[in-house]
Amino acid sequence: MSLIKLEDVHKLYQMEEVSVEALKGISLEIDRGSFVSFMGPSGSGKTTLLNLIASLDKPTKGNIFVDGKRIDTFNRNESAKFRGTTLGFIFQNFNLMPVLTVYENVEYPLIMVQNVPFQKRKTLIMNLLEKVGMLDQKDKYPGQISGGQKQRVAIARALVTNPQVVLADEPTANLDHGTAKNVLSIMRKMKEEIGTTFIFSTHDSKILDEVEIIYTIEDGLIAGKNIKISGEEK
Repeated sequence: MSLIKLEDVHKLYQMEEVSVEALKGISLEIDRGSFVSFMGPSGSGKTTLLNLIASLDKPTKGNIFVDGKRIDTFNRNESAKFRGTTLGFIFQNFNLMPVLTVYENVEYPLIMVQNVPFQKRKTLIMNLLEKVGMLDQKDKYPGQISGGQKQRVAIARALVTNPQVVLADEPTANLDHGTAKNVLSIMRKMKEEIGTTFIFSTHDSKILDEVEIIYTIEDGLIAGKNIKISGEEK
């Protein structure tokens, strides 16, 4: 069974006197452990799709299932619990807390969302920081590290709760080519080791070269689906 399933999903935004149809009937399925990207220009509906899968917004019409649960019917508390136990987020601008150290930024969701005991928290955090190459920077603050290092911390924070799905909105937009490649390599390694499903929203060729499936989104519709096989597409 697919981990994520969307059935004829529409999203209509009312902006004063104007109605904007961001999604016009999206149906797709994403398997567990996939490395997937939504590609398209600004305004095509990529971020709207991520927000709906994250239960941050609700469709105007259609059904959304994650791990067999119909999340579009969730109330606010159910949506918050779903995000805290099932999802990780990697933001374009990192969204690290400047007053917390690298270690504390990664620790935050384990305290605030999952209430994980201290020793277990420490083990999880130290292991992940080592995997993303940030263990030696654990006591520094976000203002003391580079953009690429911040993104590594954001990855660790997204993965520390052992989510089934990681949603990444333009995660390489602020990174140079070499750093972006390294970050994507870390994500792929995590996917292979842990089985996490990664879903990107991007038009960055660096990500598109790495993912296994590319959904092209145009004007609120799926315009194409490319499946990578041995570096080629079909």
